[in-house]
Order: sequence, then C-alpha cells, then structure tokens
Amino acid sequence: MTETITNEEIDVLIKRALEEDIGSGDITTRNILDGSSLWTADVLAKETLTLCGMKIFRRVFSLLDASCTFSGANRQDGEEVSSGDVILKIHGKGVALLEGERTALNILQKLSGIATLTRRFVERARPVTVLDTRKTTAGLRVYEKYAVKCGGGKNHRFGLYDAVMIKDNHIKAAGGITEAVGRVRKNLAQEKNIEAVGRIRKNFDREKTIEVETTNLKEVEEALSAGVDIIMLDNMATEMIREAVNLVNRKAKIEVSGSISLERLDELAGTGIDYVSVGALTHSAPAVDISMNFQESAS
Repeated sequence: MTETITNEEIDVLIKRALEEDIGSGDITTRNILDGSSLWTADVLAKETLTLCGMKIFRRVFSLLDASCTFSGANRQDGEEVSSGDVILKIHGKGVALLEGERTALNILQKLSGIATLTRRFVERARPVTVLDTRKTTAGLRVYEKYAVKCGGGKNHRFGLYDAVMIKDNHIKAAGGITEAVGRVRKNLAQEKNIEAVGRIRKNFDREKTIEVETTNLKEVEEALSAGVDIIMLDNMATEMIREAVNLVNRKAKIEVSGSISLERLDELAGTGIDYVSVGALTHSAPAVDISMNFQESAS
C-alpha cells in the first residue's frame, strides 16, 4: 500500500464514526438491554466477496467492550468469501454489539465492496495492470486505496505531492506538452531534496517518473518526443489506442483512462497497453451485503 495505516489513525476514524452514530448513547438499546448481558453475533456474508477492513471491524467492538472476543475462521483481508459463509463470531456485551453494529458494518461493507469490484477488474484485465485514482472519499483515501490493494489492484499516486502527472490544464498553462515537460525536468533538477517526488516510483519501478495525459495521436507523438515515462491515453476509442500503442512501440509505458467498464476490458486487454486506471473502483463500488445475526449468550 502507498501509505501505512497506523493503529492511531484507525482509532481516530472509529471514534469519529461512533460519535456520529451513537452520540450520547443508543436510546433504544440502552432502554431494552441490561448493560451486563452477554450476546454473540455471527457476521455473515450474503454474497461472494473479497474481504477488506477486518482489523477495523474488530477494533470497533474492542473499543466499545474491552472484554469482547472473536472466534471462528481466521479470515484475512484480501480473502475471498463465499455467500453464506460465517466471516467471524463475536462474543461480548449486547449493548456494545448493537451500538457498534452499524459503524462496523458500514466500514467493512464499503471497503470489501471496493476490494470485490477491484478483483473483478483485475481478473478481467489481465495481463494489463489495474490502477486506482485520486477519486476517493475525502478523508478516507488511505483506506480506499488499501482496499484496492486487497482486491489485487495497484495504487497510482497517493496525492498531488508524490508523482508528476501533467494533465490537460497543466499543458494549457505551459503552452504545450514539450514546454510543460521541460519545466518539470528543469525544476526537478534544481531540487536539492527530491524525496517528495515519489512513492509511485515503487509502483512503476522508475525514478522521477513523468506521466503526461494525451487525447489524440498528435499529443502522443509530442509526449513521446519529450521522452516521458508514461503516456496516458485519455478517453480514446479502442482503434486509436491500438494506433497509439504502435506509435509508442514500447518506448514508454502506456496507461488508458476514462470511463473504463468491465465489459470494455475484454478488448483493452489485448491492445498491448500496460495500465488501465479506473476511478470507479473507489467512487462507484457498491457496498457488499454483510449482516450480523445476534443471539443472547448463556454466559
């Protein structure tokens, strides 16, 4: 993953979510249940899915009830679970289980939804590498990009600070691709400390990677002449993509972007491109269906 999620970050996320949902207390649960009564809950997959967010899920209940325990199959993030499988068994105070249910499920369902959709794209895109984008939920990027990794995809740049990507508005501002690339190279060369240039280097195995967005073959030619590392083909028809691949002739990596659907991957996979970036992995992945089934415990 491009970023490491710390336990402190996880706790901040959970506490904020619990405060939002529980507030001063669950007035329904706390007026029905004895605060000391013990319950168990089966966490059940209601469709086939790829898991993501198990550590966060468990932590929700541990924060609400330090004596809470977990048992059953030791499911891990990235693992595929079949419809009907019990993901986890929880044993703890009934109040904690009911108050934490929605927050825990919301996180697990959302992240598992991203991982599940990503896996579908990855399996269909082979041998092309599937990348995510910056089209993430504000404040949740690190978790959503982690979910992409759990689904078998790879992370593109984490933010604006860790890789050079020259897009259409940059090109307009500079007066052209050649000028934009030239300015970037000149200014990078003058930097004494280039550590901020890029975690994306690990993804593409290139140093000081420069990527340029193109929309037609003329722009592809200009980017190629400028010696960029990655050429993005944005919203191009498949036939034009094939022409661009022949034009580039392996002199740069090629990424395809723009309204990429699962169905279109069938034709894109055979074009010779290297990467396909899919914003839908994070901005449009449907939450998967997971439920918690409760029963009072004898002890």
